[in-house]
Amino acid sequence: MFFSIIIPLYNRPQEIKELLDSLTLQIYKQFEVLVIEDGSVDDAEEVVNGFADKLNVRYFVKANEGQGFTRNYGFERAKGDYFVIFDSDCVIPPDYLQIVNDHLTTNWLDAYGGPDAAHWSFTPIQKAISYSMTSPFTTGGIRGNKKGIGQFHPRSFNMGISRQAWEKAGGFIITRSGEDIEYSIRIHSMGFKIGLIPDAKVYHKRRTDFLQFYKQIHFFGRARINIYKFFPSELKLVHFFPAAFTLGLIFSLIANIFRWPIAQLCNFIIAVVILLIFFHAWWINKSAKVAFLSIIAAFTQLIAYGLGFMQDFWKRVVLKKS
Repeated sequence: MFFSIIIPLYNRPQEIKELLDSLTLQIYKQFEVLVIEDGSVDDAEEVVNGFADKLNVRYFVKANEGQGFTRNYGFERAKGDYFVIFDSDCVIPPDYLQIVNDHLTTNWLDAYGGPDAAHWSFTPIQKAISYSMTSPFTTGGIRGNKKGIGQFHPRSFNMGISRQAWEKAGGFIITRSGEDIEYSIRIHSMGFKIGLIPDAKVYHKRRTDFLQFYKQIHFFGRARINIYKFFPSELKLVHFFPAAFTLGLIFSLIANIFRWPIAQLCNFIIAVVILLIFFHAWWINKSAKVAFLSIIAAFTQLIAYGLGFMQDFWKRVVLKKS
C-alpha cells in the first residue's frame, strides 16, 4: 500500500523539521509527504527542500484558509492509496507506517485514528499537558481509548482516510472548530468502517506553555458546540463534565469566601481530585515535577474547555446566534 502523508503548516518551520526527521526513519518506505504552507509568513521552504534527498516530499504554498481546507488541498494532489494526516507538532515513531499497513492488511478500516503519547525528550510542561490530554481524570481519558464512549472519532493530529472514502465523502466542509470530528462522523454515516489502531501512536507536542494550552482547549470547548450544530446526537453527557467541574470550582470559591458550611466538603473533594491526579501522573511519568505540573495542566484543561463550552452553548444553543 502506498501512503500519502499530508501535513498542513502555518508559521512552524522548526516543528516541520522534527516531523520530517522522524519520517526519514520509517521502516515502511512506500509513502510520499505533502507539506502545504497555509499562507505562512515564516515559511519552511528551505527546511522542506533540505529533505529532498531523504524523502519523497513535495512542498506547496497557498493562501491561508485553515487546516481543514489545507488538508483538502493535499488530498486533491496526493498519489497514495491511503491518506495520513499529521499535525506539524508531532514526532512519528519509526514503526508507525508498518503498524498501520499491517493492521489494514489484516483488519481493513476505511478511516482510522491513533493515540498520542509523550516522548522522553519533551519538556516537563509538555509531558504534563500530554498526561492531561490522556488522563482518566480529565476529558482526555476518552481520546485514543478502545473503551471510549460511543463511536470512535479519529482526531486530525493522527488520522488516516482511504482514497475510496475520500472520493465518496469528499474532504473537510469546515476548516477548523471540530472539523475532524465532523468529518469522521460523516464518513461513518456513509457506511464506511472507522476504528482505532491502538499501537499507531504519535508523540504529540501540543503546546509549550499553559497559556497556549488554555487558548487551544478553550477553542476545543467551543468546537464541541459547533459539532452539536451539525450532529445534535453527538452531544453526550460527558461533554458537560468540564463545565460542571468549572462551575463547581466557582461555587467552592464563593462558599469559602462567605464561609458557608459546605465549603469544607468542597475543599475535601478538590483535595481528593488533586491527590488522584498527582499520584497517577507520578506513576505514569515517574517524576514528581511532572506530577505537580500535571495538576496545573488538568485544571487548565477542564476550566478552559468548560468556559469555552459554556460560552458557545449560551450563545449558539440558548440565544440561537450563528
